[in-house]
Amino acid sequence: MLSTMIKRLMKGNEGIVPEDIHRRVETLKNTCNSWGYNEWGYSLDWIKRYMTIGQWLNTHYFRLQPFGLEHIPEGQFMLIGNHSSQMAYDGMIITTAVFNNTNPPRFVQAMIGTFFAYQPLYSVLMPRIGQISGTPENCQRLLEEGKAVLVFPEGEKGGGKTFFNRYKLMKFGEGFMQLAQLTKTPIIPFAFIGGEEMVPSFSRMEFLGKMIGMPYFPLSPTLIFPLPTKCSLYFGKPILFEDDPMDQKAISTNVDKVRTVIQQLIQQGLQARKSIFF
Repeated sequence: MLSTMIKRLMKGNEGIVPEDIHRRVETLKNTCNSWGYNEWGYSLDWIKRYMTIGQWLNTHYFRLQPFGLEHIPEGQFMLIGNHSSQMAYDGMIITTAVFNNTNPPRFVQAMIGTFFAYQPLYSVLMPRIGQISGTPENCQRLLEEGKAVLVFPEGEKGGGKTFFNRYKLMKFGEGFMQLAQLTKTPIIPFAFIGGEEMVPSFSRMEFLGKMIGMPYFPLSPTLIFPLPTKCSLYFGKPILFEDDPMDQKAISTNVDKVRTVIQQLIQQGLQARKSIFF
């Protein structure tokens, strides 16, 4: 069923785009030119396809349960949480969940690894669906425009962690906090449960990754077809930090505070789930 849907969508058949998603994506129309593209390169047609596939996966395959959506504010914000699932499946699940379950719909743009810009397919596909190379300049500009941004402070170390380190937070980068303080942007901490099991990796195989221009290449039996784990998302309350963005001590302290909240949300999610698949 999913493969048929994808083939029809890729051929430009919008007849299978649900009316609700069509209507939601049309709210972004005033940011695009007459061809349906905005200045960042995303396409209304591609976003409709992306949200349709994401909604099907979230509802029927991963059976996602989101908690705390009431914490998603109007205006700019940063979603900050744990990274997993190897090949950006978590980003798709999170961004489509927020877009399809908020009113008015909030379109979250993920900051992705800059190495994706050099990969075939990804380098074209990611901008078309609104995902942006994760440079500080790009992130700051989006926030100053009042947009919503998804950042994984663990970076590729988090997305590519092995199964033996599942749900253990890697070291956080601190750039997101400086930008949050600089732009007076609230941070929404979150925990994503299920991603570590859908694509279990037993080695990062960094030597192979470097050969193809990536920091790692996961050794996983489910890399292309992730397991149908039952997923959940836990959003925490907004946190606004108003310290001097040049105060490195305050930045480090605030990063630790956010990391602690995320770890608590992870533990809450792990304790609440009854099993990996049901």
